[in-house]
Amino acid sequence: MTTFRSDTAILIQQFLATRLHSESLCHPLSAEDMGMQADAFVSPPKWHLAHTTWFFETFILSPLVSGYRVFHPRFEYLFNSYYNGVGEQFDRGKRGLLSRPNVDEVLKYREHVDTAMQAALQSPELFSEEDYATVCERCVLGIHHEKQHQELLLMDIRYMFFQNPLLPAYDDSHSLDASSNESASITDIRWLEVAGGLVDIGVRASDIGEGSADFYFDNESPQHSFFLNKYEIADRLVTNGEYLQFIQENGYDNPECWLADGWSHVNSEHWQHPLYWLYEKGEWYEFTLQGKQPLDLTAPVTNISGYEAAAYAHWAKARLPTEQEWENAARLYNGDGYDGNEALSNHDVSLSSSLVEDNTVALIQASDSAWQWTSSAYQPYPGYRPEAGAIGEYNGKFMSNQWVLRGGCHLTPNAHLRFSYRNFFYPDDRWITAGIRLARDVETARNVEVAQ
Repeated sequence: MTTFRSDTAILIQQFLATRLHSESLCHPLSAEDMGMQADAFVSPPKWHLAHTTWFFETFILSPLVSGYRVFHPRFEYLFNSYYNGVGEQFDRGKRGLLSRPNVDEVLKYREHVDTAMQAALQSPELFSEEDYATVCERCVLGIHHEKQHQELLLMDIRYMFFQNPLLPAYDDSHSLDASSNESASITDIRWLEVAGGLVDIGVRASDIGEGSADFYFDNESPQHSFFLNKYEIADRLVTNGEYLQFIQENGYDNPECWLADGWSHVNSEHWQHPLYWLYEKGEWYEFTLQGKQPLDLTAPVTNISGYEAAAYAHWAKARLPTEQEWENAARLYNGDGYDGNEALSNHDVSLSSSLVEDNTVALIQASDSAWQWTSSAYQPYPGYRPEAGAIGEYNGKFMSNQWVLRGGCHLTPNAHLRFSYRNFFYPDDRWITAGIRLARDVETARNVEVAQ
């Protein structure tokens, strides 16, 4: 699942920095905020802090460190997210009922585990060579697991605050919204042609950053060959203004645009616009982590489901790219310029520029604005094998009924920005920061040009 070069001092530094960053993200929150849960698919901030701690305790300290004493015997049950190999889990939809442990006790839990982890990493002589390598490898995985939760935490906070009629801001001092990033100068989409053919897909050495703890998730491997027909891909993401045109032309009322499951959701959940859009007194607004803001028509549309992305693409006489098309195009046009690959960096967010010079050909907004829905089902690569035991449930067990997203968003840690990264969600999920990059077949492109 991981590769790493053992440099204990750097590993400890990155472990502690990651742990500290999670807590810093909660500083703007009140005690009441820390326990709120607006729906079963989001988790209270306090739970995120405890679960990421549970990961280190469950997969490193308890099984590998002789004499380790768990902080609380019931925490293994309370903060187990989905690992059936570990045991039963507390009902996900009732995490908001866990008024105890309170925030102070969760922070003590984190301190207890952090101290034990630091001691274990500093004492290789207490382990066999194989066990110490496992400690380090799982520590790296735990760090990246926590980085994933940092991104999820901010998405969850936005969703939960949106349920409050006061529409509170998370923190005015943080520039954590796509609308706060400098928007690209909007011109017509430029279609980048890709020859296709037999291409290599999956993680490769050049994707992994230089550092003491190089890393990739197991679902990004093994590298394999895949045949692509010639295709074209949009150089930028679809904007709010373009998506508004879809709405104004009754896209949400036209079943011809929608997959059957998507149309069912449109009608049962009364979708008429992206999740965080608000229409008041003839004006459009968007709820962000900084509160309600006027809708920026030039910014990429975000917080739409895969079904909405596919419907827009159909309406625009295009389609969503496959994940293989996205990865191949990103490697071809962005190459070494792709922002990321800072292994285990402690950067708060990805801030790669949305702007390119007019004479530059690249996938604009590849990682700094919104995850990009693909049309690909989340499935294992040829030859994929999950690790044995409960830790193998991390990715493999979810390879059913979900869609792959590629790229990254403005909340994604830099260490996760690589060509091979595979994000995945259910196609009806809207609370994630996801948007649209279009693709089309060359024959479709010719037909569109003739029609124009």
